[in-house]
Amino acid sequence: MHYYQKMEKNVGKNYIFTFLSNFNLTSVLWVIFLAYKGMSLTEIGILEGIFHVTSFFMEVPTGAVADIFGRKTSRILGKLTGVISNIIFISSGNFWLFALSMFVTALSYNLESGAGQALVYDSLLSISKEKEYLVISGRIEFITQTAMFLGYIAGGYFAGKSFETAYIIAIIIGIINFLYAFSFTEPEIEYKNEIKGLKGFFIQNRDSFNEIKKNKKLLFVIMFSEFASMMCTTVFFYLQNYMYSEGFTTYKIGLILALAGVAGAVFGLLTHKIEKLLSEKGILMLLPLIMAISLIFMGISEFSYIFFIFISAAESVIFVAYSDYVNRNIPSDKRATILSMCSMVFSMYMIFIFPLVGKLGDIYGLKLTFLLLGIGLFILSSINIFILFKSKK
Repeated sequence: MHYYQKMEKNVGKNYIFTFLSNFNLTSVLWVIFLAYKGMSLTEIGILEGIFHVTSFFMEVPTGAVADIFGRKTSRILGKLTGVISNIIFISSGNFWLFALSMFVTALSYNLESGAGQALVYDSLLSISKEKEYLVISGRIEFITQTAMFLGYIAGGYFAGKSFETAYIIAIIIGIINFLYAFSFTEPEIEYKNEIKGLKGFFIQNRDSFNEIKKNKKLLFVIMFSEFASMMCTTVFFYLQNYMYSEGFTTYKIGLILALAGVAGAVFGLLTHKIEKLLSEKGILMLLPLIMAISLIFMGISEFSYIFFIFISAAESVIFVAYSDYVNRNIPSDKRATILSMCSMVFSMYMIFIFPLVGKLGDIYGLKLTFLLLGIGLFILSSINIFILFKSKK
């Protein structure tokens, strides 16, 4: 009973951990701060590319760390490196120091990306409550978006006074969350791979990769859902720069992105009901199309930011449904590694697309770039609908 209660508390503690992790004053600032420091859109794209190149190569190793050494350990290390990355970033004054900060930031995200979901799902699985994960995942998405909403407003407000103040607050919150991460209890998992050390590490990665390869539907869902997430993330960051160049204050930018966060929070919370209405296949068919149409309107409307709200809402639904599907179809002893492989796919997309969008933005302007992205996503979404219609139920 004592262990049962600890697993239940893991879920509750994760809500608090999630809020502190996403009450991030700096997510609305870093692109603007880099522009303020003299970085061009191309340089900003390269710096984001460094983040994702690091993520691409480190996602799977850090996922294996979580599977072999524990989800709790990985989370603790993730929060510690997050604090270090913020300190480097705000202390930087040139491209190469910013690049170092992006490298450390990527490690922070890598250490959390697979470990967080795995800790929650395996906590539920160990007490036979894994069927509740879709609802709990929706709550996590709601808390995530709510925290981001508040973070955008607070970040925009404090940045209007001083970028340094916003980053110092973020560092303090990061330290608090680092200490809070020690309160989790590691779920008991039966590992099929008992070989430790470097050999065990490679076996873990090989077996996890084979687990995905043998499930074609799982592979398709991962590839397409991560692409949709990449598009939303790319637009999120470059929209900040577009609004800043149009004369929006950091506070107004934070408020607009906060409204998008509210839409994401509400629709993320309602995902279990939307899935009952549309089914998993319906979500994968309809929601990317909504994102594509919204992107097209971002490129032709004077109120681009309004259509980003629709993109944020659609992406939240895709993420929650996708997270539930993936976790239901992978084994616990490989969960963190496979979830990190999913994030690696996201990073692979970002390595190529994010710098390309920056370059197109420098040459043609971000409005036209948004339009081109929308047309591209619309074509891919149409192909996706055709494939899903032909596939078996």
